[in-house]
Amino acid sequence: MSNFDIFIGEVTGTALLILLGGGVVAAVVLKRSKAQNAGWVAISFGWGFAVMVGAYLAAPISGALLNPAVTLGLAIKGGVAWGDVPLYIGSQMLGAMIGAFLVWVAYLGQFKAHLTDPETLAAQPAEEGLVDQKAAPQAGPVLGIFSTGPEVRNVAQNMLTEIIATFVLVIAILTQGLNDSGKGLGTLGVLITSFAVVGIGLSLGGPTGYAINPARDLGPRIVHALLPLPNKGGSDWSYAWIPVVAPMIGAALAGGFYNLALA
Repeated sequence: MSNFDIFIGEVTGTALLILLGGGVVAAVVLKRSKAQNAGWVAISFGWGFAVMVGAYLAAPISGALLNPAVTLGLAIKGGVAWGDVPLYIGSQMLGAMIGAFLVWVAYLGQFKAHLTDPETLAAQPAEEGLVDQKAAPQAGPVLGIFSTGPEVRNVAQNMLTEIIATFVLVIAILTQGLNDSGKGLGTLGVLITSFAVVGIGLSLGGPTGYAINPARDLGPRIVHALLPLPNKGGSDWSYAWIPVVAPMIGAALAGGFYNLALA
C-alpha cells in the first residue's frame, strides 16, 4: 500500500474510533445527555463498537492498525515494515485529535451545561474518582471524556495494568492467523478484535480506564488542553506519560512473546 493509503486509512479510521469511543464516554458523563449514568458496561461496549467501525473502514485501505502499540507489535512480528512505522503513528495521532475535536462539536451544548453547573464544579474531585483534590490537581471535570486516568494513583500499579491490558490486545491480534496457515482472518479478525476490546474494558479497564493505545490517550489529551472549554481544569500531564509508555511496553512484550513462542 502507498504512503497515501496508510495516511488516509489511519487518519480516518482512528478519527472514527475516537469519535465513537469518546462519544460514548461523553454520553454517559455529561449532563443533559440522554445516556447520562448509563455506566461502565455501556462505555466498554461503546469502545468495542468504535473499534469495529473504524477498523472496518480502514482495513482495506491501510490495514486498520489505528494504534501505535499495535503498530509496534506488528513491526516486531514482521507484519509491518519498520520504515512505515512513523507514518502509521503520526497518522494515528492526527486521526485521534480530529476524532476528539468532533466529540466536542457533537456535544457542544452538553459540555457547556456540564461545565457551568454548580453541582459539577463542587463535585469535581469525586467525579474524577479521586480521594482528594491533591491526588490529581490537574485533572479537570471532563478530562475523562478525552483521555484516561487512574482510580488509584500509583505509578507501578498503573503501568502494570496498562502493560497487561495492552499485551492481551496485541497478542490477540498477532495470533489471529495461527489457525489459517498464517493468512489471518480477514474481516472476521476485525470483529474478534472489537470483542477483545470489550472484554479488556470489562475485565481490566477499571483501574486506569484502559488506554491500551497511546494515540487514543495523548491526541485527545492535547485537544482537551487546546479547546476553549469553560472551567475545564487541567489535562493531568503528570500522568500522561503512563498511557503512552506502558502500552508500547505491553506491545513490545507481546511481539517478543509471539516471536519466541508462537512464530
